[in-house]
Amino acid sequence: MRVVLDGNLPRGLAPLLTDHVVHTIHSRRWSDLDDGALLAACEREYDVFVTMDQSLRFQQNLRGRTLSVVLVHARSNRLSDLEPIVPQLLSVLQTAVRGEVSHVGV
Repeated sequence: MRVVLDGNLPRGLAPLLTDHVVHTIHSRRWSDLDDGALLAACEREYDVFVTMDQSLRFQQNLRGRTLSVVLVHARSNRLSDLEPIVPQLLSVLQTAVRGEVSHVGV
């Protein structure tokens, strides 16, 4: 699975998503794109976009996108708060449906 992490997630999360190719929007130099342009860029090269942006699903129409979105719910975006939900995230990455939002975490 090809996964891209939003800028609101730490880079240290990437190596924890074993068996997946994971990049960040920062490494792709996409951090200046607005949400619509960012999703368009991501869907050309990735299968799943992982974010903590709770408003994304209300601000963007995801129907018809060729990208799955995984919305992470955690106390903070610190790696120590994200590590406990990594097993759930790995499981959801296997079943995420394109054009839909999946939720992981608290």
